[in-house]
Amino acid sequence: MSAPTELPAAPEFGNEVVTRALVRYLEVPGVAGEFALITLDNGLDHTRPSTFGPAGLRSLDSALDQITARTPKVSAVAVTGKPFVFAVGADISGIGLVTERSQALAIAREGHRVFARLRDLDVPTFAFLNGAVLGGGLELALHCDYRTLSSTAAAIAFPECFLGLVPGWGGTWLLPNLIGPDKAVRVIIENALNQNRMLNPKQAADYGIADVLLDSADFLAESLRWAGRVLAGTATVTRPEIDRGAGWDAALAKGHAAADARVHGSAPAPYRALELLELARTADFATGTAAEDEALADLIMSDELRSGLYAFDLVNKRAKRPAGAPDKSLARPVTKVGVVGAGLMAGQLGLLFARRLEVPVVLTDLDSERLTRGVGYVHGEIDALLAKGRINQDKANRLKGLVTGSLTKDAFADADFVIEAVFEELSVKKAVFAELERHVSPEAILATNTSSLSVTEMAAELAHPERVVGFHFFNPVAVLPLLEVVRGAKTDDAALATAFAVAKTLKKSAVLVSDAPAFVVNRLLTRFLGEVTAAVDEGTPIEVADRALAPLGLPMSPFVLLALVGPAVALHVAETMHAAFPDRYQVSENLRRLVEAGKPGIYVWDSGNPEVDPEVAALFVPGDRPSSEEQVRDRALTALAQEIDLMLADGVVAEAQDIDLCLLLGSGWPFHLGGITPYLDRQGISERVRGRRFLPPGTASIATG
Repeated sequence: MSAPTELPAAPEFGNEVVTRALVRYLEVPGVAGEFALITLDNGLDHTRPSTFGPAGLRSLDSALDQITARTPKVSAVAVTGKPFVFAVGADISGIGLVTERSQALAIAREGHRVFARLRDLDVPTFAFLNGAVLGGGLELALHCDYRTLSSTAAAIAFPECFLGLVPGWGGTWLLPNLIGPDKAVRVIIENALNQNRMLNPKQAADYGIADVLLDSADFLAESLRWAGRVLAGTATVTRPEIDRGAGWDAALAKGHAAADARVHGSAPAPYRALELLELARTADFATGTAAEDEALADLIMSDELRSGLYAFDLVNKRAKRPAGAPDKSLARPVTKVGVVGAGLMAGQLGLLFARRLEVPVVLTDLDSERLTRGVGYVHGEIDALLAKGRINQDKANRLKGLVTGSLTKDAFADADFVIEAVFEELSVKKAVFAELERHVSPEAILATNTSSLSVTEMAAELAHPERVVGFHFFNPVAVLPLLEVVRGAKTDDAALATAFAVAKTLKKSAVLVSDAPAFVVNRLLTRFLGEVTAAVDEGTPIEVADRALAPLGLPMSPFVLLALVGPAVALHVAETMHAAFPDRYQVSENLRRLVEAGKPGIYVWDSGNPEVDPEVAALFVPGDRPSSEEQVRDRALTALAQEIDLMLADGVVAEAQDIDLCLLLGSGWPFHLGGITPYLDRQGISERVRGRRFLPPGTASIATG
């Protein structure tokens, strides 16, 4: 690679947890001369994986200096990691310190320079992938000639496009030229945009990322023996022939389709990655990595990346330390769970509680047929887990034995935590709680899965309102990680602490919210959807209104979301919100017509794509004041900014960050938006609506000044 233009040094990451490259010289049977082994280790356990910041790159550079100066020359070089972790990429915690493009370019070039030294060694090189290997860690491995992989490695992926980056230390050139463009597009584009899907070890080996899959019990020794056989010529590795014609075209087309489907052109990272993958078809390594330098520098300075890193921090740090949660020592033990109801939601809850808590779970319903169906659903899902190899037969038998049904609520007499999942009607839920109180102990927690009703009102007539807490899951329960934990007016700290402890055991991310109508996610989605629907009521064509939010890259358009939620549910929540805030939430008469006609949504999908149902078009009564896409978009975003401002003023959540966390985890809003408040800030909508930003300058944005 030609010498780059002199640039300012990359900024030091003051809080960098430095990954040291520690060198040992080994004797390997059958190998003449020493075998150099570099171990990457940041000195902490696997809960803090090894990453590469400026100091970590210098340590690796120094290790390579030491090895190349060794006399006599080593026979081979290998890189491995500390227990359970190879390396998980660049140290993204310091990116906030990068304020100039020249600094970003220096980071890109320095990573390339150090990693390329491994590729350019004149002895065979090996990567012994003993554990998690992500991003820049995987790129380091790809610079080696050969790769072994532990059969228990926990995570293998290029997550960069998910965050707003590209694999920028060689990945976009090395991977397609190793395994072919189709599999490379799957790893770099499709998996990253599919909620950062990881490869398992078998998949990675099948793809050709690893040359051999080895048992973890004696992984290092087995890797060294295999390397010895390679060096002796008794083990050979064959590489696939790469299709640089129609196959490469097809792979790129598939990648563009995946990017369009996921981000709708709203985030630059996957499209830059596709440009680099196209370049890798014909360019040499130096040209490909020089283009990566430029792409990485541009993306590091983008708002989308800063929002993505902000979102990553929320999900991985704030979600683990919920704002306002009481002292966890106040939590009561939960040794038995009750679920009131036996419908689909109750069945999902029963399955989740049984799998995660591994305590007896009793479902109740007034109807024996529904009860049998509900318990049967849970048992069927356990059988499905068994069939997929997710659990063994003993575990399946044990879980099925934990889940039972009862037609009477005296089955809850010894339950510590009872959650209702009945019809979303306040009077029905109050009646359920009144009956429950006659059967459960005074210490038992009573939880409601309500999506919009007042927890305080539900508890108002109970003898022990202090033990009632909102525990709102999102559908599908197994997929969406958010739990809104709602504090009623009289909910005490013990009930809240127990709710947070249960949420953690369920592997859900809990956010504390106050008892306000529809809490956070449903309140914002209802306002958002209500504005789009109102535009249609006023005369905007359905297709125009539904396309209006496409530039945000949301997981689905407003009217596709309506079909997922269900028009009847959307109407019910709209009516609830109109009763609470009649000046801001309206009830669409066209939505009411849709529900009365029994329609499941606005679209039909006969062609595979959404098309307005002619019968729905005939039902709707439009006005004569149509809006453009831009006007609908501005209207919806202005409404969101107004509603968030009011929610923060009323203390619905502690901070704007909790609003963003809820949208990320409860409705799948993309990382490149950072939830929503960073987007509202950078579009100037926040200042127009409320006179100031939601977040301080430099948060989810480039720090200036």
